[in-house]
Amino acid sequence: MLALEAAKSAGALQAGSVAEVGERCEKVITMLPSTPHVEETVLGPGGLLASRPSDSPFLLIDCSTICPKASRALHEAVSHQRARGWGMLDAPVSGGVGGALAGTLTFMVGCASEVHLEEARPLLLSMGSKVVHCGGPGTGQVAKLCNNLSLAISMIGTAEAFNLGEKLGIDPKVLAGVVNSSTGRCWASDTYNPCPRVAMEGAPAARGFTGGFTNALMEKDLALAMQPGGSRIGKPPPTRVGRARHILSTQDERKE
Repeated sequence: MLALEAAKSAGALQAGSVAEVGERCEKVITMLPSTPHVEETVLGPGGLLASRPSDSPFLLIDCSTICPKASRALHEAVSHQRARGWGMLDAPVSGGVGGALAGTLTFMVGCASEVHLEEARPLLLSMGSKVVHCGGPGTGQVAKLCNNLSLAISMIGTAEAFNLGEKLGIDPKVLAGVVNSSTGRCWASDTYNPCPRVAMEGAPAARGFTGGFTNALMEKDLALAMQPGGSRIGKPPPTRVGRARHILSTQDERKE
């Protein structure tokens, strides 16, 4: 509700339902927690596609991080109206809360049409500083999952390293100086360090771990990365990624 009030105070109009958004808006940006939320919003009864007048233009920009296979199915559903100029971009983001506030997000875009990409570019650059066209439908999601897989591994490794260092008696600031001038350096260590004693301004560890990208969302992204072919069916083999996902789940359980 705080986000809604902030948007209204900045001049946004509040809709009473998803259907009202579909009826009134030619361009819609969605950013929702998971695949089922996006599917229901776009495809469900009273969703965007059902509500949009068929003789009106429509561009969907989905900035959620979801299953690539599901994203491609959404592209296909929207493309059925291609003769009327309807189009879709999957455009997940990177940059965190700090990037959103500063307007420096990176958008990873998958789409079938250069025309729709250029139509969306001004909107994306009003919220971010970089738009990367990754390829066809679903490739934005693929890029985001690969990025977050790498991020999760490096963040967990950095957290474990600094925890070990403190337990073995080294000053975290000294350790940070070593890591950030050595081969262990990464975004998790030099920009978003999870150790409160060395955390940089804007990092969650510098504000008591309030707000920001939650463990639950990263666990969701790792689960998507583990699914064969980006599908939501099938049992993935045991991997170190599974261990990383387990660590995140355990941390959330401890907080509860």
